[in-house]
Amino acid sequence: MPLTFDPWHAGAFAVEVAMASSAAAEGLGALRVQRLAALFEAAARGSARYHRVFAGRDPASTRLEDLPVAHKTELMRHFGDWVTDPEISLNQLRRFIAKPGNIAKDHLTRYTVWESSGSSGEPAVFVQDARAMHVYDALEALRRPVLRPLQRWLDPWGLTDRMAFVGATGGHFASTVSVERLRQLQPGLSHRLRGMSFLQPMEALRAELEAFQPTVLATYPSAAVMLAEEHRAGRLRVDLREVWTGGETLSPAQRTFVRESFACPVSQSYGASEFLSLAFECRLGALHLNSDWAFLEPVDAQGRAVPDGQAGCTTLLTNLANHVQPLIRYDLGDRVTFLPTPCTCGSHLPVITVSGRDDDTLQLAGGRGRACVQVVPLAVSTVLEDAGLFDFQLVQQGPRELLLTTSMQGSRGQHVLDAAREKLQAFFGELGARDVRISCRSGAVARCGRSGKIQRVIAAAH
Repeated sequence: MPLTFDPWHAGAFAVEVAMASSAAAEGLGALRVQRLAALFEAAARGSARYHRVFAGRDPASTRLEDLPVAHKTELMRHFGDWVTDPEISLNQLRRFIAKPGNIAKDHLTRYTVWESSGSSGEPAVFVQDARAMHVYDALEALRRPVLRPLQRWLDPWGLTDRMAFVGATGGHFASTVSVERLRQLQPGLSHRLRGMSFLQPMEALRAELEAFQPTVLATYPSAAVMLAEEHRAGRLRVDLREVWTGGETLSPAQRTFVRESFACPVSQSYGASEFLSLAFECRLGALHLNSDWAFLEPVDAQGRAVPDGQAGCTTLLTNLANHVQPLIRYDLGDRVTFLPTPCTCGSHLPVITVSGRDDDTLQLAGGRGRACVQVVPLAVSTVLEDAGLFDFQLVQQGPRELLLTTSMQGSRGQHVLDAAREKLQAFFGELGARDVRISCRSGAVARCGRSGKIQRVIAAAH
């Protein structure tokens, strides 16, 4: 059992989360003030960076909006000054996550570690102590929507469900680590909870899903749509009862298509490597921010707060659960809008909408008489990041023609592009898309998608 789990403390945090779920707005506000002061105190005491930030300030009376914005690149550059435990070393962490066998294992016997996907540049490494993990566990368990009320009443522990997570299972990503950690915490779940890679050919993924016969599918919206198309065409024979999505924006059209294809309810959640469980849908389909444990501040291009009902250029996150790696006014990159009116479900947790990743699923020509090969954007990102390319844009120009660009310049940029192209072409070939031609260009300016964020993968226009 991971040492970042303690049954007593886990139960205490579960009680806190359960009580706050039905708390009045005043009660939620009081919790936020109390937890923010505790975060400030821990950061000022243990982090060299925040010791400087709070110099001359009283952490107990400092206003959040008076503190500077934190950016990932700067924090990672001065990682040792950022964390509050001097035993944590970035070099050690990178060696730790370089080994797939360490997924969900404790680092230094007391920390859970994962890395970001690098969708907004070079990935970051995040360290979670037991407190943070207990909070995430409680939020996941108690605020995820009940899509089948009768089934929950008959089987409150989900003993008849089998869950398949389809994602990048070979890396230390938050979702992958969480799935494996849950398997370790509850050995009885190991045969009913399985991670499956979306990097494998569709034929292999279909075979794995059909052999496992999941009742619950957890994946990204783009992958859910792709699998729904396979099911609708009769090539994927599974009987799903629920589909959970996250990691990308789920459009109304995607939700309808997946729901009608699998004939089951679909829900979305919002989370990030920086805070695993930011928001869940209620029974009415509204996305509620877990504001008792996280602050989100939508801001404009000048860093000024925007009013409710208006999306900012970016969003600042303050994580109230993680004291070992303080995230205070951290530039998350997503565009979040707070709705000005409360939800009619009765919850006092604020309602938000999110514009996150806006990438496309590629449709590549198959080889040897095969139909087109679909490649979800997160699979493309995973392959390119494994090749060392984090600053990229991939634009499809035809059934077999792609343009891979980066803003990096000079011989180094070209060298990284060439290596990434070889790995991407090999990956496409493994999926059945052969003779794909990838042109490369360094020193290029990437274009933005509908969300305002840089669109990393752009499919050909139909």
